Amino acid sequence: MANPISGEPQSPSSLIDARIIELGGWRGEQLARARALIKEALPEVTEEWKWRGVPVWEAGGIICTGESYKNYIKLTFAKGASLDDPAGLFNASLEGNTRRAIDIHEGMMLDKPAFQALVRAAAQLNLASKAKKKTR
Repeated sequence: MANPISGEPQSPSSLIDARIIELGGWRGEQLARARALIKEALPEVTEEWKWRGVPVWEAGGIICTGESYKNYIKLTFAKGASLDDPAGLFNASLEGNTRRAIDIHEGMMLDKPAFQALVRAAAQLNLASKAKKKTR
């Protein structure tokens, strides 16, 4: 996506910044907080902008996406069904065989240690999956 003023392509990080500002209020705050927790847990994480406007965090593959809806922010973990979730953070997309999601509604607060453990586990799972594919 190009910058409307300069015509230059915008980085995924700047597009995510713009989405947070565009959302404003509690949704913008929640997306910004989730982003900060992800980046703190995995400083090497890569931010992407996919599917016409979805923030994506990657490390060896997709860790999670950050979709925004009217009444919640959805953090969807691409391989969430394969992750241990002892704190019970996953509260959406529980019926699938692959993904799991955390729907954050107004007033909710992510459990920082539990969320960051999920992020790190997702990155480790991506790396393990890549290593397994290389040995085949």
